Amino acid sequence: MKKTYTIIILLLAALNSIAQSTKNFSGKFVNEELGIYLVIDFYQNNVVVPNQEIYGAMPGFLGDYKDGRKWLITDARTNHSDTAAQLDMVNDYGSEDLKAELVIGKDGICTLKQLKGSALKVARNRKWVKLPKQIVFKRK
Repeated sequence: MKKTYTIIILLLAALNSIAQSTKNFSGKFVNEELGIYLVIDFYQNNVVVPNQEIYGAMPGFLGDYKDGRKWLITDARTNHSDTAAQLDMVNDYGSEDLKAELVIGKDGICTLKQLKGSALKVARNRKWVKLPKQIVFKRK
């Protein structure tokens, strides 16, 4: 009888960890140093950009706390282990685009790496400032 209970508990723990890992690419991630954030849901692709609903539902976006402009994630493809995703991004004007990779660690920290295309930029003091090629975000 003890073996049965032990097996059931272990199975439930395993199922719980699998369920948690399947939602790696969903939620809000923040980089407080740069004042930017990611809102993503690569499973349902149902993120709507606030005040820019005309774009419809998409996998997510990169936002800025100091400015209303956004970088839209138009396509996201996750790998089989659900630890990395290839992203296609475009600014909300449609004038610049890029390809990036988002890698998530088990601790909820993710790294966005710009691979090719335009540089990510945000407005600071009425000037465009390029963001680093590699940005670390923490799950909020």
